[in-house]
Amino acid sequence: MIILTKKIDLISDNKPNLIINLTAEERTKVKYSIELKSVDSEDIQIIKLNLERGLILNDGDILTNDQANFFVLIKAKLEPVITVKSDSKLTLLKAAYHLGNRHVSLEINDNYLRFSPDHVLESMLIKLGLNIYEELAPFFPEFGAYKH
Repeated sequence: MIILTKKIDLISDNKPNLIINLTAEERTKVKYSIELKSVDSEDIQIIKLNLERGLILNDGDILTNDQANFFVLIKAKLEPVITVKSDSKLTLLKAAYHLGNRHVSLEINDNYLRFSPDHVLESMLIKLGLNIYEELAPFFPEFGAYKH
């Protein structure tokens, strides 16, 4: 079992030993185990995260163990999302307001909003005149004003 305990900056000689794809929700959890099965064999490897409380992992972060001899690259996993678009910035802003009012985890971009699928919210947005698209994409929601 490998226990990852800290996030570091990648130094050129510290090439990642492993790449782990995590969903947005998984990137907020800092204490759990991941069971990885090798593609070409029956080998199972356990990776345990025991990171600093409150840490949020980002796409491209590097984690290591206490000995700093094993390096893991974190990548944002593709996951089902609803992408919301509109020709009107004001309509998109109103959609962000309504979704935020429902405490939805929301990715906010200049020309789109993105959230986890929810048919009730999708219906509301269509009625507001927005275009919605079901996609598989990396999800980067805002984590709130107090999560820095």
